Amino acid sequence: MRRANVTRRTTETQIAIRLDVDRPGTARVATGLPFLDHMLVLLATHAGWTLSVKAQGDLAVDVHHTNEDVGLVLGQALLNAVGDSRGIRRFGWAYVPMEDALARVVVDICGRPKLVVRDQRRPRRTLTSSGTAYQWRDLEHCLESFTRTAKLTAHVDLFAGDDLHHTAEAVMKALGRALRQAAERDARGRRVPSSKGIL
Repeated sequence: MRRANVTRRTTETQIAIRLDVDRPGTARVATGLPFLDHMLVLLATHAGWTLSVKAQGDLAVDVHHTNEDVGLVLGQALLNAVGDSRGIRRFGWAYVPMEDALARVVVDICGRPKLVVRDQRRPRRTLTSSGTAYQWRDLEHCLESFTRTAKLTAHVDLFAGDDLHHTAEAVMKALGRALRQAAERDARGRRVPSSKGIL
């Protein structure tokens, strides 16, 4: 079973994450940031994960440390659960609409961390979310932290969307679907999916 338990304790945050990538189940997320909680539940649901996230951070200062560290620990959990990537499909992609929003996410579980976000909407709009301090740049930062420790490449393309909530939902659902595909076991063998023999 591909599971992981990862904790991180600093003077700024205390994070504990349990992840099972092979058993679809519940997502219990409590970060102190309701919007981030919602996004991580969507990610786990569409990735087919069982996920538990407990976080306490210095939210009286800012969302930054909690937001970043949750991304770092979740990425480490995925890396630990997938292991050396032997026998996985490696690549995954998905398009997801959410009312006015449309997103595409393509991932490569390859050992090379990189997040690329391209916003092809015209005209460009500043995304806002009423009633919360969580902004679009915060979600991007969380995803950058996640890809860094998961050691994966993710390309996110935004084709449409005027609202932070809808756009973010489309991105997280597409990321979940893409990761589900990429982390799936390949029935054709248990080799590392690389001509080099190692990722």
